[in-house]
Amino acid sequence: MADYGLQNKVAIITGANNPQGIGAATAMAFAREGAKVVLVYKKIKRPFDKSKTAENGVDRYYEANAGNADKVAAKLREINADCLLLESDISDENAVKEIYSAAEEKYGKVDILVNNAATDDENGFDTIEKITQRVIDDTFAVNVRGSLLMTREFINRRGDYGRIINISTDAAQAFAGQITYGASKATLEALTRSIALEVGKYGITVNCVAPGPTQTGWIDKDLEKAVVPLIPMGKLIGPDDIADTILFLASEKAKMLTGQVIKVSGGHAL
Repeated sequence: MADYGLQNKVAIITGANNPQGIGAATAMAFAREGAKVVLVYKKIKRPFDKSKTAENGVDRYYEANAGNADKVAAKLREINADCLLLESDISDENAVKEIYSAAEEKYGKVDILVNNAATDDENGFDTIEKITQRVIDDTFAVNVRGSLLMTREFINRRGDYGRIINISTDAAQAFAGQITYGASKATLEALTRSIALEVGKYGITVNCVAPGPTQTGWIDKDLEKAVVPLIPMGKLIGPDDIADTILFLASEKAKMLTGQVIKVSGGHAL
C-alpha cells in the first residue's frame, strides 16, 4: 500500500456537508491516510421534494446541501478519524480567519487546503440572455472570492508543509448554459497558475482538479442516460475518483507538481 506521507497532517476541506459529495469522499480519503480533517460547510437552502430524495436527482442533492456535516462526520468517526466541523461562510474574510483560528486551536497547524465549496444558480438565470447581477455576484463571491480568501489565509499562516488543491469543472473553458459558473471556475484555474508561481518559493504547491460529470447525488437516471454517451470511458465519475487525485496532489509524492489543472473526467470535455 502506498504511503502518501499524510499521517497527522491537517487538511481543511470546504463544501463538506453532502455525504455523497467530493468533499466527503476527500475527507474519508485523507482520514484513511491518518490525516486530521476540518470540514467547513454552509447550509444552502433550496426547495426540494422530500418524497423524491430516496433516489439520485436534484431533490436529493438539494436536501444534502441544506443539511449539516453530521452524516459525514459520523462516517469519519466510524474509522476513528480525528475531525472538526465548522459551519461558516468562506465569502466573508472575518469568517475565514475564524476558520483557521479554530483549526489551529485544535490542531496547531494547517497543512492542506482543498477549495471544494462552490455555488451556482438553480433557476436557469446563468445564460447570457438571462444573467442577473445577483447571480454574478453570488457565484463569484463563493467560487472565486471565497477560494481566494481561504488561500490567502493559508499562505499567511503557512507552516513547513503546504498543499493547495482547487476544484474546478472540466467544462470551465466553455460552459454554455452556465456561463457565470463556468467563468468562475476558469478564473480559479487561472488563479491556480498565478498563485503557484508566487508561492513556490515557500515549498507550497497549488494545483487544480477539474471533475467531469460526477455522481454526487444530483444526476438522475434520465440525465445519466444523456450524459454517459459523452464520456469516452463510458460511465459517470465517482467522488472517490476525484478524491484519489486530490489525495495524490496533497501527498509527498506530488512535491514537484504545481500550477496544473488535471481533468478527472473519463475523457469528457477534453
